[in-house]
Amino acid sequence: MAKNSNKIKSKSTADRIFGAAVIILSIVVFIAIAYPLWFIVIASISNSNLVNLGKVTIWPKDIRFYGYKQIMDDARIWRGYANTILYVVAGTALNIAVTMPAAYALSRRDFKARNKVMLYFVFTMFFSGGLVPLYMTISSLHLISTKTILIIFVAVNTYNLIIARTFIQNSIPEELYEAATLDGCSHFAYFMKVVMPLSKAVVSVLILYYAVFHWNDYFNALIFNSKAENQPLQIVLREILLLNQAFASGNGGVQGGYGQSSADQVKYAVIIVSTLPILCVYPFIQKYFEKGVMIGAVKG
Repeated sequence: MAKNSNKIKSKSTADRIFGAAVIILSIVVFIAIAYPLWFIVIASISNSNLVNLGKVTIWPKDIRFYGYKQIMDDARIWRGYANTILYVVAGTALNIAVTMPAAYALSRRDFKARNKVMLYFVFTMFFSGGLVPLYMTISSLHLISTKTILIIFVAVNTYNLIIARTFIQNSIPEELYEAATLDGCSHFAYFMKVVMPLSKAVVSVLILYYAVFHWNDYFNALIFNSKAENQPLQIVLREILLLNQAFASGNGGVQGGYGQSSADQVKYAVIIVSTLPILCVYPFIQKYFEKGVMIGAVKG
């Protein structure tokens, strides 16, 4: 009995040490992730000279909102916001409208060609024709410098398709389809009335994935668009940063620059403006995010 009690005590001591180590490691990781974000926030409202001298570390000093005022007074920001919201909403809706039906079809065991079709999707994850053939294809479709290409481009992401297919295949019992067919339910009706309501978790995760992709997408807009009126927010912010970096480097007189003294404040304010909307959306679907990640880890 004494030996067993000693083992229990040693195990409980080891568990406490392990738990304390996990807590300390979690705190360190949290600080390593949270502090850069906090620093950007306080730097965006602090005196740029104090920031450059390293005097702004924990709390803002000599608070001023000059950077925010400058970018908010810029009409390009609001035009870019409107374009980006259009691309995010319309693009994400199209993504879900394409991904979920495709995932349902590929999850059906009575679809004999599903593995062959899935192979074509997976093939695109590893091989592509390259940027030049892609540009030529889009140009031949007369979609260059249009809002349409920034909405329909990457209508379905293969990784997200695999996540959705795995969820439907493993989480929705086949017996539901058999019961639905007995009531005269078609594939379309079954998908809309049964599959979609039961797939809220994976749909929420896919909405987050696709929305973040469209929100952060600047490369496609940079390559396939040359019209200022179609520029998303990321391209507008990129131009502002480049102009102010040029100004801060001593190239005075750059049109659209905000001056050397405010260049750093504008830079940090731009980061906040571009990331805040996504950070505000994430908490509402965070409870589905962990489940979505686990879905992707399940072999299907």
